[in-house]
Amino acid sequence: MDRIRSVLLGIAGLALVAASAQASTHEFFKEKTVRIIVGFSPGGGFDIYSRTIARHLGKHIPGNPTIVVENMTGAASLIAANHVYKIAKADGLAIGNFNGGVLLGQVLEWRGIEFDAQKFEYIGVPARNENVCAFTKKSGITSLEKWQTAKTPVKLGGAGPGTTTDDVPKILKPALGLPIHLVSGYKGTAVIRLAAEAGEVAGMCLSWDSLKAMWGRAIELGDVVVVLQTMPRPRPDLPAVPLAINYAKTEEARQLVRAGIHDRAAIIFLYALPPGTPKDRVQILRAAFMDTMRDAEFLAEAEKSRLDVDPVSGDEVERIVRGFFQLSPGIVGKLREVLK
Repeated sequence: MDRIRSVLLGIAGLALVAASAQASTHEFFKEKTVRIIVGFSPGGGFDIYSRTIARHLGKHIPGNPTIVVENMTGAASLIAANHVYKIAKADGLAIGNFNGGVLLGQVLEWRGIEFDAQKFEYIGVPARNENVCAFTKKSGITSLEKWQTAKTPVKLGGAGPGTTTDDVPKILKPALGLPIHLVSGYKGTAVIRLAAEAGEVAGMCLSWDSLKAMWGRAIELGDVVVVLQTMPRPRPDLPAVPLAINYAKTEEARQLVRAGIHDRAAIIFLYALPPGTPKDRVQILRAAFMDTMRDAEFLAEAEKSRLDVDPVSGDEVERIVRGFFQLSPGIVGKLREVLK
């Protein structure tokens, strides 16, 4: 009898400890401020997503913390990624929003990477990146055929290695044989847009939702034209725009498009926490993120801002990242050559 009483008391004690820990975790965020550190300049697709999410995320986190957005530009968001990994405190109050494409850079041994992609705590992605290449009408590149037959390489603006704006053109050039002159180093897509409007470059490759958010009116007026889709399947709202994979010249070219563009596109708009963030807080933030993606007010604002919402969970992001480390040596070598 005494033994049974001791066991019951022990179970009760463990339950109290668990309940206390849960209460402590849920109280942690009360009256706190959560920072979303965006790796790109204000006004671009990453920034618009983060500021829209920030207006709704707090109500889904126990304790309803304040959510603020900070911009940390440089090296195509690699500075922000390194900061989140090395410097940001692993307490759940610092969320990085950087380009998930830089994670493949670790596999390709890019310089400047100071993180282990397998150690971040991933929260999720608001939308799978569905990339397109678009040009200003005044550039003269208003169709894929005109791009293919251009007499001189067509200038595309880029934000740096690891970004859609740089890496998609780098893969398309050999895979499809397109004449491309990449002008890299712009501090975000908003700056590239201004450069295109000024005639410095003809256009850029970026996500369809970012393009709509930044250039929606220009697209409606015909001043900006989408000439190529680089996603696995065509979008129903772009029925007449060619699909890049269908123009890949060889099987190797198709594999480059799949591994270098399609497989990375799902995690471009990445949200992650520093390694070592307490698991209970990670789970709270993951759940809050997915709840935000289903929030009617958030969805209404996202639609108004022309942001697609097709979320990828933190668990799925982890699976995709593991896949990068399982690519064949041959494809890794070719990607390293192309994306150098």
